[in-house]
Amino acid sequence: QVQLVESGGGLVQPGGSLRLSCAASGFTLDDYAIGWFRQAPGKEREGVSCISSKSTSTYYADSVKGRFTIRRDNAKNVVYLQMNSLKPEDTAVYYCATRYGKCLGVADGMDYWGKGTLVTVSS
Repeated sequence: QVQLVESGGGLVQPGGSLRLSCAASGFTLDDYAIGWFRQAPGKEREGVSCISSKSTSTYYADSVKGRFTIRRDNAKNVVYLQMNSLKPEDTAVYYCATRYGKCLGVADGMDYWGKGTLVTVSS
């Protein structure tokens, strides 16, 4: 049974950092792409970042390039999203999701989703 559990969200001041974790179980993590998505209040869900199977490729939305970094730790079955230089507009519920094989850029096309973790950037 595929399961994804996000953690690491919270309240942070503008300019601060957070590291989100996506703990995976029920499948071989290295064979799957893992994406991070977010949904702000009153807005549609958007793709943030994705890492393909075997870490062959990584993708970032233009709005987070240079500030966010995605990586996987297969030994721990976890994918991380390091978020630096956070801005108020990064406030959202962040979800991780997965599909077999490659990312579709930061587009959706995911098959399984976690329940999300809330990130609030505010002074």
